[in-house]
Amino acid sequence: MANSPGPILIAGPTAVGKSELALHLAERLNGEIISVDSMQVYRGLDIGTAKPSPEERQRVPHHLIDVVDLTAPFDAAQFIRLAQAAVTDIQGRGQIPIFCGGTGLYFKAYLEGLGEAPPADDALRAELEKTPLPELLKELAGLDPVTYDKIDCQNPRRVIRAVEVIRLTGKPFSAQRAAWAPPTTPHSQAPPFFALSRENQDLHSRINVRVDQMFQRGLVAEVKNLMSHGLAENKNAMQAIGYRQVVEHLRGEHSLPETIELVKIRTRQFAKRQMTWFRRQAQAKWISVTTTNTVKELAAQLQQSLPLS
Repeated sequence: MANSPGPILIAGPTAVGKSELALHLAERLNGEIISVDSMQVYRGLDIGTAKPSPEERQRVPHHLIDVVDLTAPFDAAQFIRLAQAAVTDIQGRGQIPIFCGGTGLYFKAYLEGLGEAPPADDALRAELEKTPLPELLKELAGLDPVTYDKIDCQNPRRVIRAVEVIRLTGKPFSAQRAAWAPPTTPHSQAPPFFALSRENQDLHSRINVRVDQMFQRGLVAEVKNLMSHGLAENKNAMQAIGYRQVVEHLRGEHSLPETIELVKIRTRQFAKRQMTWFRRQAQAKWISVTTTNTVKELAAQLQQSLPLS
């Protein structure tokens, strides 16, 4: 494996164009794509997660898509294990692994490890899940104000995990996150890491078009079918933007036009959080994409900056 081509990492907010770029780059370099998306791992979450089409998967092999059932949990530790296996497999065939996605935690976990945070405790987790979110946030603010200031307070799953770790270890969650192991190779040898950005107006327009297309392709019907297979009971899967909002629509809480607009708003907010995370956490080379750039031009530009020799 020592002489096998190393991985390439492509990140960025939703709808920025990273998947299309990775596809073209993979075709130019004899690469295969490893999805870095915490929701594309679930079978059945297709339209709302913008999974690559069968035609795109035919053009370039994709990994870590459709790897667990809708009722199964999935976390960063599982991602690392599967991603490492995919890299070994891809390199063993002389191909280049191309990581592509928007789940920043998975990128960080792959590059730096997971630290020493304890595994989930089923009994404690069940207790915390029954506790009202405002109470958990109050506890978090008192025990770990650093995490409280940074965490997405509207994401119960993350709040529960932070409080769970604090109770299990007696230490602030922020201190344990900061103690993640450093990269196993010097920074000069780290995999090429690229992050894409667009002007807000351009990105928001692309998000709006994508959401409209998802509903036109049958997102409501997809969610209705998935509800009979346990979607609403999977707390991880219900964090996927679009699915929770459509479930609420099917329960009569919002009209369809209201739901579509709400999904657009939530997606724009999510893209902003992704940009903030990557700018603060990732040691990436930023590529600014404009409306005049073609994907072929971007792929050529990115290829020229790769240390492939």
